[in-house]
Amino acid sequence: MTSIDANRLLAMRASILEQNSALQRAANADLGNAGQMGGTDSAKSDFGDAFKSALTSVNAAQAQSSAASEAYERGETSDIAAVMLARQQASIGFEATLQVRNKLLSAYKDIMSMPV
Repeated sequence: MTSIDANRLLAMRASILEQNSALQRAANADLGNAGQMGGTDSAKSDFGDAFKSALTSVNAAQAQSSAASEAYERGETSDIAAVMLARQQASIGFEATLQVRNKLLSAYKDIMSMPV
């Protein structure tokens, strides 16, 4: 069994205390910034903005797909590959949005069924 060096042990203790105080300072700085930025309201608005942006882009893809299909039906374009690509992009975007909605509803149900 190895002997314990007191100097090394004190150095490790000092290092741990220094790291702990640095973490506490960082946590206090983050709390101060969170109070200035709105705290959890900022996180809520970030998620809401991201979700709204995703829905807007899916809606735009669907509108572009519809416009390309109508242009092809009117004979204004003959590029069927571009039309099918736009339709598939809109379809995949919608399916992904639907899956996110299903996961959010599932998480909400799980949280609501938790005992308090």
